[in-house]
Parts: sequence; structure tokens; C-alpha cells
Amino acid sequence: MAHIVIMGAGIGGMPMAYEMQEQLRAADSVTVISDNPNFHFVPSNPWVAVNWRTREDIEFPIAPYYDRKNIKFVPSAAKRVHPENNQVELANGEKISYDFLIIATGPKLAFDEVEGLGPDGNTQSICHVNHAVKAGEAWNEFVKTPGPIVVGAVQGASCYGPAYEFAFIMDTDLRRRKIRDKVPMTFITAEPYIGHLGLGGVGDSKGLLEAAMRDRHIKWITNAKTTKIEAGKMFVTEFDDSGNEKKQHELPFNYGMMLPAFKGIDAVFGIEGLTNPRGFILIDPFQRNPKYQNIYAVGVCVAIPPVEVTTVPTGAPKTGYMIETMVHATALNIRAVLDGREPDQKATWNAICLADFGDTGAAFVALPQIPPRNVNWFKEGKWVHLAKIAFEKYFIRKMKKGTTEPLYEKYVLSALGIKKLKD
Repeated sequence: MAHIVIMGAGIGGMPMAYEMQEQLRAADSVTVISDNPNFHFVPSNPWVAVNWRTREDIEFPIAPYYDRKNIKFVPSAAKRVHPENNQVELANGEKISYDFLIIATGPKLAFDEVEGLGPDGNTQSICHVNHAVKAGEAWNEFVKTPGPIVVGAVQGASCYGPAYEFAFIMDTDLRRRKIRDKVPMTFITAEPYIGHLGLGGVGDSKGLLEAAMRDRHIKWITNAKTTKIEAGKMFVTEFDDSGNEKKQHELPFNYGMMLPAFKGIDAVFGIEGLTNPRGFILIDPFQRNPKYQNIYAVGVCVAIPPVEVTTVPTGAPKTGYMIETMVHATALNIRAVLDGREPDQKATWNAICLADFGDTGAAFVALPQIPPRNVNWFKEGKWVHLAKIAFEKYFIRKMKKGTTEPLYEKYVLSALGIKKLKD
């Protein structure tokens, strides 16, 4: 009899529980620990932040759906993982023992690394539904007295797509309100160029995204380090490609949203052999930690090196398809160990993304994520906006049904006209 504990119940953790449950033997069990009693569909947060969605549209309670699948749910934050004792210590004082631990917590949002950054500082965030709701309230006030907007991602960020999405979604909303002419907008990013995306670019992402920003009158500053954010003013240092300081910017804003860098959560941070210096989980090719081989990890909490060295630090994103393949490989590998076999399943390190621009959108496929690639494809069109809406509804329905069908190969890839991905 084996007890599998999963930390996290988000985009990676919730499907992980369903896939793991399907792989269990009769006497095995799954327990999920989460600091949030609700699941929310993170990719919809930019829509919540301009009030195109409500919290209720993208969030639902987890426990009833896990109950139907005989998955135990513990709605408490993890305080500390004790890998030597095979235990997770919870914030409520309880300790849960495990035979296998799967870490799927996502990241800690490192707002503290830039003075004044984040929803407790002087900018908004779309990283969590709580932040997006607050950003939506601020948006309602902003459109009454519009002014400059600053949007983007700070140094060390690794998920750039939502920053581009939110810039274009705000532009669309302002045009619909017929007040876009009152709102100068500047995009700030640590990327060496527009469309880098933490991936070294994908297809003609640079040309297409620069054209999209010019068309929408969005100015940009790349190779940018955000040094400090005061109320209504952002301080940014721009560097040239050689790393020399190029210009100091003081940017006024009436509304600001900057994505933070990510770190590992406190419950695992600093555990030697489990995490890297940023607190991300170290894994082998089978999603398994090399030192503690009964610990696996999936999703954004996994340690992945940057695709390339950049003037201002950038990280590599973990996209939905990549996370889905991590989940599937992990479930099969744990079952292999339960059966006395060696793990042999590997995640597919490919990047696929649908990015909404409000009334159009862009899709990209990078196979594999790290260049050189077999497929390097980036396209823009109104169909992407519609596909993103459909995918939102499809994913939420899948999480409520508890099915484990391969979403990206069934839905997203068919929308992109790709029959099946190969490693």
C-alpha cells in the first residue's frame, strides 16, 4: 500500500491528482494539499483584471470534485517538507506522511525583489485571481480618469506571454470605451527584444509582436531593469546589448502592472539536494529528484535553466503542454516504481501557447523549447482569441469532470492544424 501526496491543486496539481488516481493499485491512495480551497484558471486572469470575467466564471471549490474521485483533499498550506522523514508539515500543525511526494505548487511570487512592486505595493498583478480581482477594481477607477499605463515584466521573470496579453487586452478595452487616445502606454521588459518570450524568440515573434505594438501605439523598452516603483512613478534602467547602462527612465503611470520573478515556495526553499538556489525543484529526466528519489515535481516549480544568457536576467517559461506532459510522465513513472520497474517516461520539452490580444491573438509552437528546433512557428489571427475562450471552458469542464484526456493534443493542436506531436 502506497500513499502519494501531492502539494498543489492548480494547473499542474489538479490534473496530477486525477492522473495519479488512475494509475493506483487497489490499496493505494492519493492526498492533495493546497493552500487554496478553490481551483482557478490562471490564464483567464487578464480578462478578470479588465472585468471581462468575474471570479466566479473561472473559479470553483476543489473538494466536491476530488470527493467524486476518492481523492483526499487537505485545504492547508504546507509549512515545510521534511524529506528525510517522508513528511509534509502543514501550517495547521499537522504532519502528513508519504511514500511518494509530488510537488506541483507553482512558484512564490517574488514581489519583494523590486521595491514597490505588486498588489501590496504600487502596481497591479494578474498572477493570481485575488490579484486580478483587485486589478479589476483599480481598472474601474482608472477608466474614469485615464492616463499613462506601464505594463510588462521585471528582471528575472520567466512568463512573458501574460504581460503581452494584458497590454493588448487593455488596449482593446480602452478602444471599446473610446478613450484609447487618452492613454499613453509603455511596455517594459527584461527581454533583449520584443517577442523573445524567454525562449530566444519563436518564428517571427519579434517582427509580429513589434508590428502589433506599433499598430496599437504601444511604446516599449527592452533590456530593462526595474529598480524601484513609487506611487505613480516607475524607475527603469535600460541597458544596451553589451550590458552597458544606456538610459535611466522615470515613467509616470496612472495604472501599472508588472509581472514579478518567480522563486520556490518557502516550504521547500533551501533544502539541500532538493532545490536550486532560487528554490525550484531539481529533477532528473523522469521528473524525479536526484537525491530524494521518492519526490517528483511538475509545473512551474521545476528547475529549468534559461534558454540563453541575456543582458538582463530572463527565465524560461513552463507552458501548458509542457506541464501536461510532466504530469503524464510522473504518473506513469510512479506506477512503474510501484510495480518494481525503473521509471522510463519523459516529459516533452515543447512549448505551445495561445495568447489572447483582446479581439485577436497569437499562437506559437516551439519544438523543442530550446533551439535549434524542428518546428518554429508563430501566427496571429482572430481565431486565436476564439480558441483561447473555447480552451478556457474546455479546461474548466475537464477539471470538474476529472478526466485525463490529453487536452493539448485533442484541442489545441487540432486548432493549430497539427495532428500529433513527436519528441
